[in-house]
Amino acid sequence: MAKAQPVESHPVLKNFVPYKIKRGEAYMNENQREHFKQILQDWREQLMQEVDRTVHHLQDDAANYPDPADRATQEEEFSLELRTRDRERKLIKKIDNTVEAIALDDYGYCESCSIEIGIRRLEARPTADKCIDCKTLDEMKEKQLRS
Repeated sequence: MAKAQPVESHPVLKNFVPYKIKRGEAYMNENQREHFKQILQDWREQLMQEVDRTVHHLQDDAANYPDPADRATQEEEFSLELRTRDRERKLIKKIDNTVEAIALDDYGYCESCSIEIGIRRLEARPTADKCIDCKTLDEMKEKQLRS
C-alpha cells in the first residue's frame, strides 16, 4: 500500500526561480507581485494534483481485506492521507486569500507592524502575513500559554 506524503510547509516547485532584486527597485512592485502570484498559483496547482491523486488512490485501493489487521492498516493509511489532504485544503484556502491580497495590493507587509516582510521570507513562505520578528513574538507567546 502507498503511504501518504507529508505536507510540505513551503512550496517545492519544479521550476522555481528566485526573484532577482534590481538596485533601486520599489518593494512589492508589479514584477514582484506577479512573481509571488505565479508561485502561489503553481503551488495551488500542485496541491490540487495531490487531491486528484488521493481520490484515485482511495478509489483504486479500496479493498475489503478479510484479515482484520490488513483492514486496520488500510483504514489507518486512508485516515492519514485524508488528514493530510484536509491540511492541504486549508492551505489552498490560505493561498487563495493570499492571491486575493496581491490583487488588492495588500501583500508583503506585516499585518501586525506594517513593515516589509521581505522578498526572501515570502519566497520561503509565500503565505506569510507577518514579519519574522512579529511571528517570533507570536510563537513565544503561544509557547508560554502552553506551558
